[in-house]
Amino acid sequence: MVQLSILDLVRVRQGSGPREALDNARDLAAHAEEWGYRRFWVAEHHNMQGIASAATSVVIAHVAAGSRHIRVGAGGIMLPNHAPMIIAEQFGTLAHLFPGRIDLGLGRAPGTDQNTMRALRRSLTNSDHFPNDVIELQAYLGAAEPGQSLFAVPATGTNVPLWILGSSTYGAQLAAALGLPYAFASHFAPADLIPALDLYRARFQPSAQLARPYAMAGLNVVAAQTDEEARRLATTQQMSVADIFRGARGLSQPPIDDIETYWSPMEKAQAARFLARSVVGGPERVRAGIEAFVAETGVDEVMIVSDVFDHEKRLASYRMIADAVPHAADWEKSAA
Repeated sequence: MVQLSILDLVRVRQGSGPREALDNARDLAAHAEEWGYRRFWVAEHHNMQGIASAATSVVIAHVAAGSRHIRVGAGGIMLPNHAPMIIAEQFGTLAHLFPGRIDLGLGRAPGTDQNTMRALRRSLTNSDHFPNDVIELQAYLGAAEPGQSLFAVPATGTNVPLWILGSSTYGAQLAAALGLPYAFASHFAPADLIPALDLYRARFQPSAQLARPYAMAGLNVVAAQTDEEARRLATTQQMSVADIFRGARGLSQPPIDDIETYWSPMEKAQAARFLARSVVGGPERVRAGIEAFVAETGVDEVMIVSDVFDHEKRLASYRMIADAVPHAADWEKSAA
């Protein structure tokens, strides 16, 4: 039975500000753990006015403090932007504050544009060191070795679980070689989903962290009482995607009645490719769509993105998704 989890973009909405976005993320996590979601992740994005999760480890602390048992983590930290020791210190600290609840997903993309890369003091060659940086980070989080003189305090011995994130086969190969769980970003880059999952499973090497392959994939889902209302709510995300192709990454916008008035035919085609892995509709359509996605991919876990403008309607969407789809938390409750 599949696990359901949440990737929250910590959207800043028109008419509100970052504090409300951060508090809404915390509120969603508190509800999500009651509905049986396994984990709640936020991602590192920079220079995006509509996303408030740039200081990812700080956001994780805020969210985890407002919930009791749901796993909270990064989906992900763009490791080439940081020294591995700094990330180990941050996530080791989180692991002590919230024992047994912290995940660390790692990506190699910059998470931003080239101007911002320069502001971050990030070199274009940093990504070349990603595999070695992952191994170095893993060592900082592991047990102390005899004669060790360099420590990422207080990370030593926390063994924060690492994930490799990806939107191509590169991450799949690395996750397989290191024996780590793999999360594919099919909610925005769906093209290589099946080849990447096949490659990961075929080449997986067991490790101290993981004995067998464990794969997760992102899926956009908007649920409402009716298919028509869900389609209307989904226009918020469709407008955001169209804006990306226009080079205008603004605030989250309220839904509109007719998305065709917003985008051009080319933008519509681009958005269709971007959002190809999406399920939008009432409970029955949502159940069938998620079950079909799991059957096709064989993933162990589905990371849901429900990009709905109004917070109460977003809560309702996630609640409907959890109610519509039998998931591992339901099985655990019935077996207790």
